[in-house]
Amino acid sequence: MENKQISPFTLFLLRFKKQKPAILALIILLLILAIAIFAPLLAPYDYTTPNYSNRLLSPSFSHFAGTDNTGRDVFSRLLFGARVSLSIGFISVTMGMVVGTVLGIIAGFVGGVFDSIVMRIADVLFAFPSILLAIGIVAVLGQGIVNVILAIAIFSSPVFARIVRGSTLAIRNTQYIKAAETMGASKRRIMFIHIFPGTISSILVYFTMRIGTSILTAAGLSYLGLGAKEPSPEWGAMLASGRDLMYGHPYLTIFPGIAIFITVLSFNILGDGLRSALDPKD
Repeated sequence: MENKQISPFTLFLLRFKKQKPAILALIILLLILAIAIFAPLLAPYDYTTPNYSNRLLSPSFSHFAGTDNTGRDVFSRLLFGARVSLSIGFISVTMGMVVGTVLGIIAGFVGGVFDSIVMRIADVLFAFPSILLAIGIVAVLGQGIVNVILAIAIFSSPVFARIVRGSTLAIRNTQYIKAAETMGASKRRIMFIHIFPGTISSILVYFTMRIGTSILTAAGLSYLGLGAKEPSPEWGAMLASGRDLMYGHPYLTIFPGIAIFITVLSFNILGDGLRSALDPKD
C-alpha cells in the first residue's frame, strides 16, 4: 500500500488546527475585518455629523457606546474607525515588508559592500525604540495619517530585511540553488523565484504580528497629537478626544481602548500560532 505524501499546505493546516487560541484570534480578526468592510451598513448613525442636542449621552439601547462631546454616536465611529486603523496597519506593514524583503534578499545573496551597508543602516534604526523613531520621523515629515504610514513603514523595513537576509543565507548554499546556478539561471531568477518562496513563512509570521504593533503605534501617535486628527474616527484619535472627559464619561476612552486591545492582541496571538504551525521543529 503506497504512502500518500502530504503537501506542505495540508501539513500546515493540520498543525494550525491544533492552535486553538490562534483560530479564535483569526475568527475575531475576520469579524473585525467584516465590520470594517460593512461599516456603512452596520453603523446606526452618521459618524461625522454633530448633534449637540445629544451631547455626552451614556451608553443605552439607542446609543450602544454613548455619544461624544459633539453628539456623534461613538459606536458608529468605532465601526468606521476599524477601517482607518486596519488600513494604517496593512498599508504601512505591506510597504515595509516589500522594501525590507527586496533589500534582505539582495543583501543575503550578493553580500559584500551592499550587505554591509544595508545591515549597518538597520543597526542604526534598531538603536531607537520603535515609538521614539516613529515620533522623530513624523516630527520631520509632519503630522497626518499618510506620514504615520510612512513612519511605520520606515521602521518596519529593517526587521523584514534582517529576517529575510537570514533566511536567504540559509537557503543560498542548498543543493537546489547550486543546481539552478549550474543550469545558468540569472541572479534575479534565483533570488525571487527560488530563494524568495523559502522566506515566505518567516515573512508571514512577522507580517501578522507587525500589523498589531503598527495599529498600536498609530494609536499612540494620534493620542500624542501627531497622527490622525478630528474628525477622523481612528481609534487613537478617539482616545485623545475623550481623555479630558474620561473621569466624568469614561466610556469615551474605554470603548476605543478595548477595540485597540482586542485587535492588537488578536494579531499577536495569530502570529504566534502561525509561527508554531510553520515551525517544523515544534
